[in-house]
Amino acid sequence: MLTDNIRIPFEENFECSVILTDQQEENADNTDDTNNKVQTLLSSPSYSLAFLDQDFMRSDSARSIRLQLEMEKPEYFLRQYAIRSTVIVFGSARFISQKKASRLLSEAEERLVLEPDNTEFRDAVTRAKLRLETSVYYEQAREFARIVSEDIKKQLSLETNEPFDYVICTGGGPGIMEAANRGAHEAGLPTIGLNIKLPYEQRPNPYISPQLCFQFHYFNVRKLHFMLRAKALVACPGGFGTFDELFEALTLRQTERMQQIPIILLGTEFWGSCVNFDYLVKTGVIDRSDLELFHLTDSPQEAWNIIKAFYR
Repeated sequence: MLTDNIRIPFEENFECSVILTDQQEENADNTDDTNNKVQTLLSSPSYSLAFLDQDFMRSDSARSIRLQLEMEKPEYFLRQYAIRSTVIVFGSARFISQKKASRLLSEAEERLVLEPDNTEFRDAVTRAKLRLETSVYYEQAREFARIVSEDIKKQLSLETNEPFDYVICTGGGPGIMEAANRGAHEAGLPTIGLNIKLPYEQRPNPYISPQLCFQFHYFNVRKLHFMLRAKALVACPGGFGTFDELFEALTLRQTERMQQIPIILLGTEFWGSCVNFDYLVKTGVIDRSDLELFHLTDSPQEAWNIIKAFYR
């Protein structure tokens, strides 16, 4: 038979049909057994509304639906709050502000004074000095976002309810992301955070506009949202995640698969040490003209000037 090799995941009784009289049918409707069967039907997972069924929504079968939801939900809020374009800022989650770094160094040095032979305390001072040295990147991202937001704020007309352009958008976490959101927040403009669900908790930084703070499960949908409204991309010093986003954007620009936008690498010493772009040209893996896809600078103001000149 055709059904011999089909596994039915539940048992069912397919009894021969019995024709009941009207009285028998009315009595059957009122029996406890009938009521119990109806309750069983109502409590069956298959009966619940699909979009309220969490087990179904988390299943492999609903993956395409979840992807679409992650695409549509941020779009709903971004349209609602009239966000037309963004400036994306990427960078390490590990950098801290200069003020915090100075405090940590002072505390570490105080402990070392009390126990000068303590190896752990000496290492802590070394780490604190490095954090103070790299805090310049935090402050650069913060200053850049503030400069952009203050300039845009001057151009806004509160009477016409114009859409927001050049809104600072980050990955929503700490470090450079916090710094950029902070700079825009301090300038008094909305700022976006596209957070991501990770095995370890990454809480959103407190400077994101509450109505523009999003959480994603899928990296690919998050990446798409980064680029959809981007008018510029600024890559501050960072690790694997920053390199991933930067080189993906460079590849999209190189292959003409996205809109033309200025890409700025903020921190010449860092990027010059990490990536030998001239060697990539020398070995023929990129063209000399590909170097025109990005700009290098140490100045937050110059970074903003490059963006403005691109659209002038």
